Amino acid sequence: MSHRTRCVLAYSGGLDTSVAIPWMTENLGHDVIALSIDLGEARDLRAVQERALRTGAVAAYVVDARRLFVENFAFPSLMAGSLYEGVYPLATALGRPLIAKLLVDLAREEGAMAVAHGCTGKGNDQVRFDVAVAALAPELRVVAPVRDWDMGRPDELRYAAAHAIPVPATAESPYSVDANLWGRSIEAGVLEDPWEEPPRDVFEWTVDPQEAPRQGALVEVRFERGRPVAVDGESLAAEELVAGLNALGGAHGVGRIDHVENRLVGIKSREIYEAPAATLLFAAHGALEALTLSREVMRFKRIVADEWARLVYDGLWFSALRHDLWAFVHSTQDFVTGEVRLRLQQGSVRVVGRKAPQSLYRHELATYDRAQDSFSHAAARGFIELFGLPLRTQTHVQGTLGEASRRLLPERLDRLQGAAPSPDAASRGAASHGPAGDGGG
Repeated sequence: MSHRTRCVLAYSGGLDTSVAIPWMTENLGHDVIALSIDLGEARDLRAVQERALRTGAVAAYVVDARRLFVENFAFPSLMAGSLYEGVYPLATALGRPLIAKLLVDLAREEGAMAVAHGCTGKGNDQVRFDVAVAALAPELRVVAPVRDWDMGRPDELRYAAAHAIPVPATAESPYSVDANLWGRSIEAGVLEDPWEEPPRDVFEWTVDPQEAPRQGALVEVRFERGRPVAVDGESLAAEELVAGLNALGGAHGVGRIDHVENRLVGIKSREIYEAPAATLLFAAHGALEALTLSREVMRFKRIVADEWARLVYDGLWFSALRHDLWAFVHSTQDFVTGEVRLRLQQGSVRVVGRKAPQSLYRHELATYDRAQDSFSHAAARGFIELFGLPLRTQTHVQGTLGEASRRLLPERLDRLQGAAPSPDAASRGAASHGPAGDGGG
């Protein structure tokens, strides 16, 4: 009977995790169970599974988690309106908590004492995996062989050759790439110079916008309670809807993002992202919320969106705060049902139409046609009177802005523009304590 401990490895089939299987077996005394998860990377996971077994895994599992990922991670973040630093739709960051959850579930089923991932010691993903596992199963140990071993890529290749590890015989890419249905992340190589324009070979999902069809395309997306459910009138499963919009948006050059972002580990990193579907859906969802959410809810929701993005990026999906923010976000989506029409054209996306059965936009209030206008113009006078009351009171009692506030203004702003004042006038102006800008202007 074996006294070795079991460890479940998030196995991608690449060099790092292929080397990790025999390395953990030899150096850590683990029986390694490989878990390969399909989040939409378009890999042959059956071949990946077979490679894990040939490499020394005692068992290998494959899970199609595309629908789980889109419905439970990508779409909730869409509903929250969360873009990290205003641009990144969090594709990689959203995939990690789901992978961690599936690792933990399999570890418990297999009686494993540890889980493992292939992250380095420099990126955000190591934090996301370690923290998520700690939240879900604090009794499990997290192993990070790539972070711990003293091997570069040439050393890994020599190790693989010495141990007859079947590593995919492909040319080494100069880039580090991660992809799932919600987006593709690219870094390293020439991209490490933020002055350099990304070369053509960086992009796989999107055509060069200048080479996209000039006539563009129209697409209609239907939402129900904040979730996209149909494209051009056709109801689709979540993963099919996202995959279809990725293809459509990519064909029109939509979804390219070039961003220098602040990593959790304290460094800045230049990242290139391709996220056609996410780009389209964020534009459409925002347009529908503009119809259906009140001004105050929209204002506060922007604060929540930023906090949600920070939590997800930092690996805190399973935190109490993220859970509680979801209660608010979910509530805001009760009336976010309707359709949005988008025009895609050579890399750009524009909202050109939107409608919702419970829209707060009312034509009879917004129109300037007096025959249809139901807005009370007379009531506006009283509203303005009360709205401006605090400022009029302050002006009467303290003077315009007040002396303390005047010191915050640029020099001479409280004087008439035009010819320079005479020395005497300048002297009188400096000594004056009266209201600023008496002459208007």
